[in-house]
Amino acid sequence: MRPLGNTLITGGASGLGAAVVEAVLAEGGRPLVIDVRHPGGDMPFAQADLANRAAVERAVERLAEQAGGIDALVNAAGTDACGPLEDVPADEWEQVVRVNLIGTASVVRAALPHLRASGGTIVDCASTLGLRGVGDATAYCASKFGVVGFTRALAAELAGAVGVTLLVPGGMDTAFFDGRPEQYRPGPDAKLNPPEHVASAVLFALRQPPGCEVRELVICPSRETSWP
Repeated sequence: MRPLGNTLITGGASGLGAAVVEAVLAEGGRPLVIDVRHPGGDMPFAQADLANRAAVERAVERLAEQAGGIDALVNAAGTDACGPLEDVPADEWEQVVRVNLIGTASVVRAALPHLRASGGTIVDCASTLGLRGVGDATAYCASKFGVVGFTRALAAELAGAVGVTLLVPGGMDTAFFDGRPEQYRPGPDAKLNPPEHVASAVLFALRQPPGCEVRELVICPSRETSWP
């Protein structure tokens, strides 16, 4: 199995990103975190808003230099703005696309020279709502449908040079739903996956030996309501 090495993780201060950080540490790897908030601990960290391409590029280069390279990348950061299209302020709607889709591409672009040098692996986090559209989620669906297309095209482009995995998770029990209006939060009986379960799937993809790739992973609760 491939060693984890220096694993760059976006959104590593909370949710799935934080679970991946803990999983990488437990397996002897070294997490490098990009987030708007510090994840705690003494791991290499760079603060950046993924909507700011220049800040992303500086953060990736700073962490790569500090760690001596990048062996893997996990794009786990994400945001949302729920509501009917005409009710969601345009700036908030566009911010979702900037963070989830354009931010993912910006991190990959900045990290690619290092990943080519290490023969590393990329895991991009989409969503079951990147495969199925639902009402009041146009920004999120647009961004995650975009991540699906981007990652599938990237896998074809980088074949034989850098591994690429599309991760399609369903609902997870994280703070992602905090602060939303009640109608946009999981109900009290919702069965959501613990993020550490999804993180174990991420590590499975990262640990594949060179030349063997997990192209796509769908990880969802058995009663996932947003699965197509």
